[in-house]
Amino acid sequence: MVREKVTVSTRTFQWKCVESRVDSKRLYYGRFILSPLMKGQADTIGIAMRRALLGEIEGTCITRAKSEKIPHEYSTIMGIQESVHEILLNLKEIVLRSNLYGPCDASIYVRGPRYVTAQDIILPPSVEIVDNTQYIASLTEPIDFCIELQIERNRGYRLKTPNNFQDRSYPIDALFMPVRNANHSIHSYGNENENQEILFLEIWTNGSLTPKEALHEASRNLIELFIPFLHAEEEEENLHLEDNQHKVTLPLFTLHEKLAKLRKNKKEIALKSIFIDQSELPSRIYNCLKRSNIHTLLDLLNNSKEDLMKIEHFCLEDVKQILGILEKNFTIDLPKNPF
Repeated sequence: MVREKVTVSTRTFQWKCVESRVDSKRLYYGRFILSPLMKGQADTIGIAMRRALLGEIEGTCITRAKSEKIPHEYSTIMGIQESVHEILLNLKEIVLRSNLYGPCDASIYVRGPRYVTAQDIILPPSVEIVDNTQYIASLTEPIDFCIELQIERNRGYRLKTPNNFQDRSYPIDALFMPVRNANHSIHSYGNENENQEILFLEIWTNGSLTPKEALHEASRNLIELFIPFLHAEEEEENLHLEDNQHKVTLPLFTLHEKLAKLRKNKKEIALKSIFIDQSELPSRIYNCLKRSNIHTLLDLLNNSKEDLMKIEHFCLEDVKQILGILEKNFTIDLPKNPF
């Protein structure tokens, strides 16, 4: 456990982690402060951050299981101690970490008698298990335990949808919430003339990311939500020009120059709003770009081919793959020498 003495600055805002500990592989805890704040600001930030931490961060979990040997969800199988329903509940609790951009397949193929745990799951390279010891089932006889799984990355909580189970496929309630709990509290100080506040924020995660990583992700997601409001004045100015072109006579060159500037600003705003983790890049390329402080599409396009080639573990094929993804997913009109 790490503890630091809380110090309060009266000049600039300060985020600080004052406590950090790992209670288990699937339970991380962090405590943070932000100060100094004016009266009322701590509650505004605390409520928004708590909602973002619990509802806006993506997580990975098993969402479906399939086996030809399972007649229905509430059946029992000879040689397996648990019922099918209990096995599905155990699969629901498995904590995963990934950079997925769509569903992927996994599987379990083992032979009893033995315990089946999370380490028996055969996963794609982009997915990893947080706690290999998580229990799934107990095989009491020498039988084959074969089951196919579907893994997804999303946010929030999704109830399983009933189906006819004709394909022997069984949906699982999905808890895409790496933050297990988040609380905020407020400490007030000062005199009647100048009352200030300190915001304390507590975060518990399931181990797929640290509380500090969760705080960063939630903050980024909040910023994304408010970007349209930050540029509302530019949008209004653009609409005002379009609505009044027939009423006001402007010099042709000035009007074209103004519209070109607005279009350029709008394009740059859009590129700043698209982060590279939305572009379906392979995990290796994504991690290399993040380590080089390339976070958005605008950051990426501001680099030359030579700049990207200087990134560690990067090669010409990686650059070509990036160009292909940009042209396919964002229909970006690249120049002859794109980088």
